[in-house]
Amino acid sequence: MGIPVLICDDSSFARKQMARALPDGWEVEISFACNGEEAIQAIKEGKGEIVFLDLTMPVLDGFGTLAQIKQQDLNAMVIVVSGDIQPEAHAEVMGLGAMEFIKKPASKEKVLEVLKRFGVI
Repeated sequence: MGIPVLICDDSSFARKQMARALPDGWEVEISFACNGEEAIQAIKEGKGEIVFLDLTMPVLDGFGTLAQIKQQDLNAMVIVVSGDIQPEAHAEVMGLGAMEFIKKPASKEKVLEVLKRFGVI
């Protein structure tokens, strides 16, 4: 059984692109969520040890999702993947407990570099 990886983005295209950016041969079980509310539920179900999280989504955005993960003390390593590269957004997500911030679209090289840096792969 692979590492549970959750990709949370309201765009099906972005979810597929993120899944393709994961390293080749990496033993994972991928789950998808369309918003933060679905992501929180998936993490509680053990489907999100590693979470690739978008910021701009309906229902519950990435900022709110990070706040919920922190507040509920959920076990998830969150990597934000967003087109919103404003310094304020970057600082806010890091303050909420994100491990890293990757600009969309994520490249295989960048994802691999981040995962290696945190000892995941």
